[in-house]
Amino acid sequence: MRSRFLSVGTVSALALGLFATPAAAPLPDAVDFAQAAAAMTAAGDPFAGWAAEGRRFLLFDPAGDGLAVEVLGDLSTADRVAVLVPGVGTTVADFDRGLGGVARRAPAVQARQLYAELRRQAPHARVAVVAWLGYDPPDGWGLDVVTESSAAAGAAALTRFVARLVRERPAVAITLVGHSYGSTVLGLAASALPAQVGDLVAVGSPGMGYDHVRDLGTPARVWAAEAPTDWIRRVPGVRVLGLGHGTRPGTAEFGARLLPTVGVSGHDGYLDTGSATLPALAGVVLGTFVA
Repeated sequence: MRSRFLSVGTVSALALGLFATPAAAPLPDAVDFAQAAAAMTAAGDPFAGWAAEGRRFLLFDPAGDGLAVEVLGDLSTADRVAVLVPGVGTTVADFDRGLGGVARRAPAVQARQLYAELRRQAPHARVAVVAWLGYDPPDGWGLDVVTESSAAAGAAALTRFVARLVRERPAVAITLVGHSYGSTVLGLAASALPAQVGDLVAVGSPGMGYDHVRDLGTPARVWAAEAPTDWIRRVPGVRVLGLGHGTRPGTAEFGARLLPTVGVSGHDGYLDTGSATLPALAGVVLGTFVA
């Protein structure tokens, strides 16, 4: 049974351009969504229920920790797209419910929060939000968390996804948002991203793999949010012998543009209703926020 799930998911992944060279695939269309829906239905509940509800996934593969890429809005017409990249411990099993059953940690919930805020601020804007679990984050608190092998693989997959999008929509404006270890993925991808990626946002970040924003090698604006209540503040901003992720972007030393964090609770509350980061982030996506 697992091999059948993998084959369906892998077909969708190949169509999405995650594992293939980026030259061949067109923008995701109804075929991609249908393949992902078929894989979800075959996987049974709760995934089959997501498909039955009409939720749209470009990629779904339950093998191992799983891969899932959900779209809110219409990628084929959106002028502005936000892509959310999650961090440590995120699996397809927690994609909707959140790590430990805490909903605010769930990529799908965070994407819905951001999409709703975008619609609130700009009801007529053509926007889309992508919850992108297109890589395998580290599982917990082992050595993988302080090294960058998972982030490097994620950066390569994210770069391919973005490249495919801009080939078909060269005028689209893209904002990439990395939470926690997901921001390390962004940092390693930064220098290879196309000009359409105008903003990189690191929230609750342990580091983007570098010591200063200028080292990222990107003309994109780089933003960061680090709340006073976030335990990430206790992570040393170092990178020694391949361990650690460099200066935390939320510190003044890194040189990023800082987003407000009033109302943010803990490490996972940046996209909660009531946080100052959520509307500011929507403003970044829309091009209306000024630091």
